[in-house]
Amino acid sequence: MILRILNICVIVALVFAAADVYKIKFESTRQAQRVAKLRMEIRREHDAIAALRAEWAKLDNPARIQDLVRRHLPLKPVEGRQFDTLDNLPERPPDRVPAEQPDAIGTLIAGPETLDRSPTGSLPAAKR
Repeated sequence: MILRILNICVIVALVFAAADVYKIKFESTRQAQRVAKLRMEIRREHDAIAALRAEWAKLDNPARIQDLVRRHLPLKPVEGRQFDTLDNLPERPPDRVPAEQPDAIGTLIAGPETLDRSPTGSLPAAKR
């Protein structure tokens, strides 16, 4: 009787072990497929990078850029007679804010006691 119970326990253990081995095999197969897929994506990205580098080398070619400059920019070489002295520069434009007006940012930095107490800062406070 004990021998039969022992045989049944061993058979049940073997069934569970076989199920666990099958689960491990299935997971490893799935992981191998995932690795193969990732390698294929990496290869595709490497190919895309190589194509972009080739395109960049073509676009960055100095001869091509020089040809585009000649076609699209009406530039000419600088000649020595084009330079002038600093005395011939126009006068500096006047300041946008006259010196007589108070400094708005300086007023803000000075402190809250110098600010207008209106709620929005743009309208005078309502009289109560």
